[in-house]
Amino acid sequence: MLEDTRWRKSSYSGGEGTNCVELAWSNARLLVRDSKNTAGPTLNFPAIAWIRFLTPRPRREVSSNSA
Repeated sequence: MLEDTRWRKSSYSGGEGTNCVELAWSNARLLVRDSKNTAGPTLNFPAIAWIRFLTPRPRREVSSNSA
């Protein structure tokens, strides 16, 4: 199943190989794993959830009267 998945290292990962994550698309889902522990757990997000996470939202003004 995941053995055939094509993983790529995040562009925000450090150049020294530390604190890296790898990403892969599989059946309209985004998979995320720790590149130092490729046999470890994998986070699995529906594509729409990942797109919403990356989509900028309008800034809301916070009232100075807020408690």
